[in-house]
Amino acid sequence: MGTLAILLTVHDRKAKTIECLKRVHDQLPIDGWETDVYLTDDGCTDGTPEAVSELFPLVNIIQGDGNLFWNRGMRLAWKTAANTKDYDAYLWLNDDTNLLLNAISVMISALESEPDSIIVGSTANKNNNITYGGRLNCKLILPNGELQRCNTFNGNCVLVSRYAFSKIGNLDNAYSHSLGDIDYGLCAARLDIKVYVAPVVIGYCEKNPLPPKWMRPELSLHERYKALFTPLAYTNPPEYFHFKRKHWGVFTACLAMCSITLHLLAPKLWQNIKYTHG
Repeated sequence: MGTLAILLTVHDRKAKTIECLKRVHDQLPIDGWETDVYLTDDGCTDGTPEAVSELFPLVNIIQGDGNLFWNRGMRLAWKTAANTKDYDAYLWLNDDTNLLLNAISVMISALESEPDSIIVGSTANKNNNITYGGRLNCKLILPNGELQRCNTFNGNCVLVSRYAFSKIGNLDNAYSHSLGDIDYGLCAARLDIKVYVAPVVIGYCEKNPLPPKWMRPELSLHERYKALFTPLAYTNPPEYFHFKRKHWGVFTACLAMCSITLHLLAPKLWQNIKYTHG
């Protein structure tokens, strides 16, 4: 019997959280696997934890303080799960990702064929265009019915083996919201841990059509500057500097800071640049 911990962090998206957990619940039990769910309540004020407790009483709810955001909320859920039991695998899951039936089984089957790896699930929008998943040199990889290698990924639905967790550890606490997932994939590649894109799309998740506030030219410089230093900026300067320095060195990190400054002052430069988060 294998053991699986499903990890989520949520904040004031009750309807999405309940729908996500319902789709998980509809797939359980998974043959040959014992499954537990760990959910970080990052300061919800809309009744999410109460609704989860009522509808899914076996979900382990961990109390956050409202300032964890995605990366640190997932880190707390993961730490709690790992301290509770030595799981064979850990599934990251965003609460805005609606899994297709048997999606978890598809991910597990892929991991069973590559036991020490990381499996990345791809999501699509209502037009069946891929929105999130495995990436090779920043470009999204389209599922083709077979396992495909990638070197990093978005964290919407990711299955991490016990072996990979033992080598990489938890998400980097330097990040509050974004970059932790991309960082984790790059760390895996550096340690020669194989990362694969699952053979088929595993669920639906719409991509945010708007870039972060600090990139929007219709806002004033003061508004953009304030937005840049929030966890939702995606390139929050201290965190982004850490990310760039960690993987490409101090010189590249300094160049990235120069680029951010230039684009802050001239935001129309972003109009033809795609960003990988949302």
